Amino acid sequence: MTAISRSVWALTAAVMIGAALAEPVTAQEGTPAKQLFGNVALPSDGASTPIGSYAKGCQMGAVAMPEDGPTWQAMRLSRNRRWGQPQLVALLQRFSMDAARLGWGSGILIGDISQPRGGPMLTGHASHQIGLDADIWFTPMPERHMTAAERETLPFTSMLDKSKFLTVDQRRWTFTHAKLVMQAASYPDVERIFVNPAIKKKLCETWTGSRSLLGKVRPIYGHDEHFHIRMRCPTGDANCRPQTSVPAGDGCDKSLAWWFTPEPWAKPKKDPSEKPVKPRQVMLSDLPKACAAVLSAPADPAIAAVTSGNTRVAPRPSAVQPDGGAAAIVNAPPADVPLPRARPAN
Repeated sequence: MTAISRSVWALTAAVMIGAALAEPVTAQEGTPAKQLFGNVALPSDGASTPIGSYAKGCQMGAVAMPEDGPTWQAMRLSRNRRWGQPQLVALLQRFSMDAARLGWGSGILIGDISQPRGGPMLTGHASHQIGLDADIWFTPMPERHMTAAERETLPFTSMLDKSKFLTVDQRRWTFTHAKLVMQAASYPDVERIFVNPAIKKKLCETWTGSRSLLGKVRPIYGHDEHFHIRMRCPTGDANCRPQTSVPAGDGCDKSLAWWFTPEPWAKPKKDPSEKPVKPRQVMLSDLPKACAAVLSAPADPAIAAVTSGNTRVAPRPSAVQPDGGAAAIVNAPPADVPLPRARPAN
């Protein structure tokens, strides 16, 4: 995309957002934002635009990652979370071909991207809100086409040895796994790759290629069954709030060692005299003002009707090609793994 086309694209998006803000929002006041966005089946019309931050935002004009391609299959279709910005869809298609060339089966299995209009999800994620995040399974794509039912029930494959503390299972982890993660980190528009701390440690110990990209690979809770690709905000897009830059170095330092101490896994101390406080729900008013416009905007007329008995929808027509141009909390940890009050920035 040229500088001129980027400017036109940004101006068009700003005009669309400004016009939509003048329209009334029909959402019920007091309804959590995750319910408002989680129950919308179709993307909004308008120029494709990420709005806000990865964990507090929404998206306009999302496009669907097709359910199937020559080197990818989308999983858990009933969730209706395969909507993203066009540059992410293009990146995933390109990555799928590169993964197949690396020997990763027939390609990749793609998990959650974002909801049709982004925003907070009903379950599973705190990020994935602006169409620039995607989960890739640590399971290669099979040669055959899986049915929708199989995609709902196929189990995840953990890379951890569950009999040990934060240890990669040597029976499952291969050098191809390492090449896959580092290939994803190699694209200039990818800002971060989130993996389990044990996987990051394994890469630090065994990666023999260039270590300049290892800093992009960030340790986080979970992420032993999949890894998370996060693209950076489009250059010059004032609607998208970028994350702080990745620290210099390969990340194989004290910030990684912290994950192997008791602190990240210790239960927070409670004052018995304090009354329990119910967690506050994220409301529409907590998101950028433009997200109210996105929520109330008409659906893209080019999108097919919702499939009967399902939340699956047809892909939005797009000129995105597989070789086209081309995230700080991700999946919430299990309930029995409390988050610490502070941790190294990811």
